[in-house]
Amino acid sequence: MSAPDLKFAFGNFNYICSTVSLTLCPLVGEADGIEPVCYSRNVRLADTLIFQPSTLIIHLIALIMTAIMIYHIRSKYTAVGRKEIIMFFYLYMLVTIMDLLLISGIIPTASDLYPYFTGVHIGLISATFWCLLLNGFVGFQFAEDGTPLSLWSIRISSFLVFAAVTFLSIATFNTLGPFDPAHPVALWVVFFIFNDAALLIYVILQIVLVVNTLDDRWPLGDIVFGIAFFATGQVILYVFSLNICNFAKHYIDGLFFGTIATLLSVMMVYKYWDSITKEDLEFSVGSKQNVWEVKELLGEDEMAGGGLYGQQRFNNGGNSPAYGQANYYEERY
Repeated sequence: MSAPDLKFAFGNFNYICSTVSLTLCPLVGEADGIEPVCYSRNVRLADTLIFQPSTLIIHLIALIMTAIMIYHIRSKYTAVGRKEIIMFFYLYMLVTIMDLLLISGIIPTASDLYPYFTGVHIGLISATFWCLLLNGFVGFQFAEDGTPLSLWSIRISSFLVFAAVTFLSIATFNTLGPFDPAHPVALWVVFFIFNDAALLIYVILQIVLVVNTLDDRWPLGDIVFGIAFFATGQVILYVFSLNICNFAKHYIDGLFFGTIATLLSVMMVYKYWDSITKEDLEFSVGSKQNVWEVKELLGEDEMAGGGLYGQQRFNNGGNSPAYGQANYYEERY
């Protein structure tokens, strides 16, 4: 199939939805929505049609990878911004679950609940971008990380963004008040301009943070890779989806690669955060393991003379010990 004879237009989903199957496409445009020209073929599983099966697999992988990243973030007990950044990954996990349910057809487009689930999905996407934006300010310590002010400002504002965008989406789908699915300008602005602006501001903040406060420049590489993955995914999704779909004979389309690229960009957010946060090993649960590793490296003669904690050197005429366990930590860290 050839590309549709449409052009990209501000406030209009016609070109985008004719190219790639987004969750909102059946709910905007004409009465029956906008159907993509080419999309991934379906499979039948237990008398149920599953749409986008290849993308469904990537969503499942994304959930597993996100759970692993959350586990590692939670294990860094003393890292700066740990409680703040973990909210972003929880939101991304919720977005992935909603995308999985809607894209795969588990919640069919003919269902009366589909517009409401789609509204929640779009609201979660905007809340995720907003949460990422606010995490960009954590490193500047306008509010100390982990405090109620820092945590609840992100939680409340993210919920407000979620509620507002969800209401806007549902109102547009159901033609409430001035909102019209045939002319979803406000929804288009939120979906593309608001979300992308939040991402752009986050990136600028992190570049400023690395350049002005860190001696190490390697985290800039994580930012570059993250932006490259995200931008590549968006280009594949909205520009080359039809070409991929036709070339692959409907087995996959741009949504498959777009989902992979989004996952990779989220993983780079984790990699970047992990690279700029250093854990205070003295107060870390895992620090005991490091101590035992040091003990294993000591020679037998040193252990026989008192070991790591038993050996003491005296000063001031031999009356006061210069080394004990506390002094060992002070010198080590």
